[in-house]
Amino acid sequence: MFGRKIKLFDLLGFEVGIDASWVLLAILVVWSLAFGYFPAFHPDLSPSAYWWMAVVGAIGLFFSIVFHEFSHALVARRYGLRISGITLFLFGGVAQMTEEPKDPKTELLMAAAGPLASFVLAGAFYAIGLAAQGLGAPEPVTAVVSYLAVINAVLGGFNLVPAFPLDGGRILRAALWLRSGNLRQASRTASRTGAAFGVGLMVLGGFNVITGNFIGGMWWFLIGLFVRGAAGSSYQQSVAKDLLAGVKVAHVMTGNPIAVPPRLTLSGLVGDYFYKTHHKLYPVVDDGELIGAVTLREVSQVPEEERGTVPVGQVMQRVGPDNTVQANRDALAVMAEMQRGRSRLMVVEGRRLVGIVALKDIARYLSLRLELEGGPDARETGFERPGD
Repeated sequence: MFGRKIKLFDLLGFEVGIDASWVLLAILVVWSLAFGYFPAFHPDLSPSAYWWMAVVGAIGLFFSIVFHEFSHALVARRYGLRISGITLFLFGGVAQMTEEPKDPKTELLMAAAGPLASFVLAGAFYAIGLAAQGLGAPEPVTAVVSYLAVINAVLGGFNLVPAFPLDGGRILRAALWLRSGNLRQASRTASRTGAAFGVGLMVLGGFNVITGNFIGGMWWFLIGLFVRGAAGSSYQQSVAKDLLAGVKVAHVMTGNPIAVPPRLTLSGLVGDYFYKTHHKLYPVVDDGELIGAVTLREVSQVPEEERGTVPVGQVMQRVGPDNTVQANRDALAVMAEMQRGRSRLMVVEGRRLVGIVALKDIARYLSLRLELEGGPDARETGFERPGD
């Protein structure tokens, strides 16, 4: 669901970061508030007032989303679920769980905590707004506070819509899970509901654009597009968490990888390895010990006429925690790390090379499990099929 996460700060033991899409959201929010919302509800203010109101409103929205997600994270921690962090991305945020809830009750309480927190914030901002008006605060100040009360009420209400992965969709999944006893089946039904809701928002947005409400229609369409995509990706992640529970990297890696010595020239590497075996990464092993890795990137940075004299050991990446993983690590945790960074890692036991794991290796394992188990999951998750 996410690109590379940019860490902002730690709070109460949780790492808070933003996805690159948050920058786009911030720009869209400020623009919409400065040219749409505040001028419509508070006319006759100066352009500069609208701009600073928009910036403060966007900061308040940021705080509101963090508050919403922290409520999820705190409840999850209360019930023994590990949260790897909180990431803000386009149209919201997510408390990143490394495992699924243990039972429907935990799912229900975690999901309900977010909207409840938003409604609490809405009430708090409403009370602050009334107090500010009573004290004769300037209109721009009361306008921003009123906006934050409204946006938190909207955030809480919107998240209660029973469309996965919204909080209401997770509440729906908890109810379906309680009734059927099958988490994956409940996830599939809730995901389909979420996808249908997303399509409905896109249609509504298109209608608003056609009828002249461009800003409102644009937001509805983009939110619908996001919800539809998030429903599918959240379902995929739910299935992956289920199938990878307890699975180690050693079970999904490609064993006996082709390794090269550090004294091999780059021209030999290109002719005897890249052109023949077509891999994108080769471990570098010296006297049975892994010392690094070489990829197309390192080779391409050396002029072709010099590759006959430059050894692999001179340009290779040194072995380290950013390009290796222990064979006994949980595959699910490693997959999450790889989705935010490198797509290939060398697998080691101590300093000895035992394999290479790529995201496509994990996808093939998941696809194989789904094919063997049968059912609609194999068709709807989008995991790569074996042999593809």
